[in-house]
Amino acid sequence: MEGVITFSLYEHIRMLIDKLLYHIWMTLLWMRVVVILPIARKIIVALMWTRRVMILPLMKAMLVICLVLLVLVMMQKTTMGFASLYSKIFRRRPERIYKCHSIEEDEELGSLAYPLVLVQIPMYNEKEVYQFSIRAACNIMWPTDRVIIQVLDDSTNPMIKELIYEECNRWLKKGKNIKYVRRDNRKGYKAGALKMGMKHDYVQICEYVAMFDADFQPEPDFLIRTIPFLIHNPNLALVQARWKFVNADECMMTRMQEMSMDYHFKVEQESGSTTCGFFGYNGTAGVWRIQAINDAGGWEDRTTVEDMDLAVRATLRGWKFVYVGSIKVKSELPSTFKAYRYQQHRWSCGPAVLFKKLFWEILLAKQVSFLKKFYIIYSFFIARRIVTHFVTFFFFCVFIPLSIFFPEIKIPRWGIIYLPTAITLLNAVGTPSSIHLLVFWALFENVMALHRCKAVLIGLFEAGRSTEWIVTKKLGDISKTKTNISISKQSREKFCERCYPLELLMGVFLLLCGCYDYKYGNNHFFGLFFMQCIAFFVIGFGYIGIRVPRDN
Repeated sequence: MEGVITFSLYEHIRMLIDKLLYHIWMTLLWMRVVVILPIARKIIVALMWTRRVMILPLMKAMLVICLVLLVLVMMQKTTMGFASLYSKIFRRRPERIYKCHSIEEDEELGSLAYPLVLVQIPMYNEKEVYQFSIRAACNIMWPTDRVIIQVLDDSTNPMIKELIYEECNRWLKKGKNIKYVRRDNRKGYKAGALKMGMKHDYVQICEYVAMFDADFQPEPDFLIRTIPFLIHNPNLALVQARWKFVNADECMMTRMQEMSMDYHFKVEQESGSTTCGFFGYNGTAGVWRIQAINDAGGWEDRTTVEDMDLAVRATLRGWKFVYVGSIKVKSELPSTFKAYRYQQHRWSCGPAVLFKKLFWEILLAKQVSFLKKFYIIYSFFIARRIVTHFVTFFFFCVFIPLSIFFPEIKIPRWGIIYLPTAITLLNAVGTPSSIHLLVFWALFENVMALHRCKAVLIGLFEAGRSTEWIVTKKLGDISKTKTNISISKQSREKFCERCYPLELLMGVFLLLCGCYDYKYGNNHFFGLFFMQCIAFFVIGFGYIGIRVPRDN
């Protein structure tokens, strides 16, 4: 009897549970039909309305803006290319435009026929390369009593300080007029060091100052070939030489840097020098007239591009510059991606900050023509240092991938093939021997445009890193004497330090866009997306440049 009661109770409970589950299921079904489906339908309608009324017009407007900016970039590149080509075809070399005959020796005057020249070498913990620049400066052919070599050491490492001091003493004992200058702080960074170096009494009697960064090695005839331009042309303030890279073949990254830098010198600098006597001072491998530096207000440390700051202010005072591409100074390219990123951040952020600070000063300048003002504002700042970066990154890495989700967006063939191809080919003018690397260079530049855009925005809004100064690490002979193929255990353990999240996120984004376009798209852009995403992944995981053991 007890077993029958227990069984009946169990059956009753099971029936109650079944009824409860039935009512729950019917309730959920009712909610799906009456509540969820209408809400989902409203959401879908709202999204479609938003896409049609807001997002699609916005995408079409952005397409027009991107195409206009792309045309402006093309016009800028073409104009500079024609100016550079004109100077070559008609032999408009600096030696034919300006007087620059050699200094005539005078038996009565002796060495006094040569002007007194100051050679400045700013340094900061340059353990690997300090000897190169000091040795090269001390070997410059110029009367010993008419040149002063000033080593401005801001190093914070006591051992490196001592090494640089001993090197200066070694050359002092050989009879070279070399001064070792050390500061107690790094206020103003490089600009602060140069500004303090100009305050010494022995500088007041100097007429010209040549500047070399720690990894630059001028040829012995550097002053003999540059100073005559300043002596015979009183309106010239600066003679800029070209950089020659000793480690261009070190790795793929340095080869691509060489392509960009050669274009900068052979086209951008030469066209500016030929057309209006203005270009951005490169901060090294140049000779300044000290009077022009003082007339412009001296060195300013308000941005990370103190060289460009001085060049613009000197131009606004009526001074002219000349670029002499036949004079080359050996230097070193950044071999590690981390160093290159820091350098590009400084070179992109600094001009944006400077543009904000000097915009009204340029407009109101009375000693320069309207055309030169237009050239400085539009060509020098806006087109080359703002628009180019945003077109390169936003149009090719963001807008075109997003456009595959909007079949209504039709990008013209000239905007996606012809103009980008022409711009890329124009950039190969500087280094014809590397033309086979153009595709890799374009992919690499698209990745770097991400950082340059970020740096420009930081500069325009003067955010926290707008005045950040990190010295570009140079390796000197380390990369030649150390085996970089085998990676130490310490390097393996710090794999995460080589990863760059922004590049990896962009790689994932382009991979998804490529997969979608391959499956559903009709534009066949997926090949471009996959190549660019591979570039972002390779760089994002740190597989570019060379890697050295962490103790170096």
